[in-house]
Amino acid sequence: MSWLLYVVAALFFLLGAVCVVLVMAQLPGAWIMLALAGLIEYCDRFYLPAGDQQTFGWWVLGTCVVLALVGEALEFIGGAIAVKKTGGSRRGMIGALIGGVVGAILGTPFGLIIGAMIGAALGAFVGAILGELTVKEATVKGSIKPATGAAIGRVLGTLSKMPFAIAIWLALSISAFWA
Repeated sequence: MSWLLYVVAALFFLLGAVCVVLVMAQLPGAWIMLALAGLIEYCDRFYLPAGDQQTFGWWVLGTCVVLALVGEALEFIGGAIAVKKTGGSRRGMIGALIGGVVGAILGTPFGLIIGAMIGAALGAFVGAILGELTVKEATVKGSIKPATGAAIGRVLGTLSKMPFAIAIWLALSISAFWA
């Protein structure tokens, strides 16, 4: 392995760690990491010797894409499932999904990780309440339980996505150093 491969692997390791932190900030860190790995894989042909044309390998990248998809699904449906489990309606679930995304965006200026996490939880809470209030005979008091479930579900969804981001980072980093 030439010194250039070690430099690429070390830089990917560091940038991948930043991407894992971005996941906590409600940003698509796993997808940014995969895009970076794909770019490195594409550029391999320009700096690797002729017989050694892969840093990661397409099987590793494909497996990591599947892991990222599972992590995304867990995050996005976390709040919605919690609304349903606490007696909320479909509109409350949709409100929690939309509110969580909007809240994460609005909370980010108050702190990349903590602000986004709190914003997502509050957004899911408010979104679930607003969604529930569009249902006939709904009251604010009756909407509190599903909204609380949405906020907790959103936080748990993000926390459940973290192990997937870490697994992607480690798999790609190990693969890069073994190239």
